[in-house]
Amino acid sequence: MSDEAPRYRYGAALANEIEARWQDRWAAEGTYHAPNPTGSLAEGFERVEGRPKLYVLDMFPYPSGVGLHVGHPLGYIGTDVYARFKRMTGHNVLHAMGYDAFGLPAEQYAVQTGQHPRVTTEANIATMRAQFRALGLGHDDRRSVATTDVDYYRWTQWIFLQIYSSWFDAEAQG
Repeated sequence: MSDEAPRYRYGAALANEIEARWQDRWAAEGTYHAPNPTGSLAEGFERVEGRPKLYVLDMFPYPSGVGLHVGHPLGYIGTDVYARFKRMTGHNVLHAMGYDAFGLPAEQYAVQTGQHPRVTTEANIATMRAQFRALGLGHDDRRSVATTDVDYYRWTQWIFLQIYSSWFDAEAQG
């Protein structure tokens, strides 16, 4: 046995470098993109046109702190494994992610940091996206939603008004 150190040592720095290269390749090639039949997200649809479709949506994390905690990956790894398996078995998989920033935790975090809630929420979402990337999860990064987006909450408000109006009779109350 030689006392000489191996020429190449596999350590954290090399692992991070290899992982970053793969993540860059997956992003450049759109590995996890699920194309639409038409429109701006249609590129590559002919490749998956006849495949069975599968929609996988994870529970939205709350971007009300400085990032993901150790418990977050538990569920996300499970859905990621499932989505990858279905892709490997010929499915056209749309694996999306969203961010739920409504409620007191996001507001409280903004108060603690002395910043506007939109600023802290957007920064926390950016941090979470980077963390998801570092975990190597296969979400279609073009398909994410935040509950603070006007295009999102305007529809939740509309749905609420439809439900409210279906049972509340304002004339009977007045």
